[in-house]
Amino acid sequence: MGTDTDPRAQLRAAGLRVTAPRIAVLGAVAANPHSDADTVTAEVRAQLGSVSTQAVYDVLKACVNAGLLRRIEPAGSPARFEARTGDNHHHLVCRDCGRVVDVDCVVGHAPCLEPSQSHGFEVDEAEVVFWGRCEQCRATGEQKPPPHDHQLDHQ
Repeated sequence: MGTDTDPRAQLRAAGLRVTAPRIAVLGAVAANPHSDADTVTAEVRAQLGSVSTQAVYDVLKACVNAGLLRRIEPAGSPARFEARTGDNHHHLVCRDCGRVVDVDCVVGHAPCLEPSQSHGFEVDEAEVVFWGRCEQCRATGEQKPPPHDHQLDHQ
C-alpha cells in the first residue's frame, strides 16, 4: 500500500469503485489492525447500519486482491486483516489470548527466509509467525494448551 491513507484515493488508485462499504471496511481495518472478519463486520455495521456479512467478505477479498489489505492466517485462528502491506513484515501471536502484533523483517542473516530447495519456485516472499505469550497473559499466570494443528495429522 502506498503512503496515501485516504480510502477513496486508495480505492481509485487500485482501480476499484468507491463505495460506502469499501470505505468503511478500509477504515475499520486501519483502525483495528489484525481484526477478523466478524470484528470488521461489526465495525462496518456500527458505521453504516445494515450491511450483510457476505458484502463485508466480498470487500475484504477485493481489497486483499488489490493489495490494499493483507490477510494473515495464524494457526488455530480465523483469518485476520491488516492495512500494512508491501513491506515484508512478520507477526508475533500470543498463544493464550490470540493478540497479534507486527514485527519488522528479521535483520541479519536469516536462513529460514531462503528455502533449502526451491522445487522450481521463484521465491518472492517469506511469511514468518513468531509464537509466544504476551505480557498480559504472562502476568495472569494462566496458560491455554497450544492449539492442535490438524495438518500435522495428515503428514
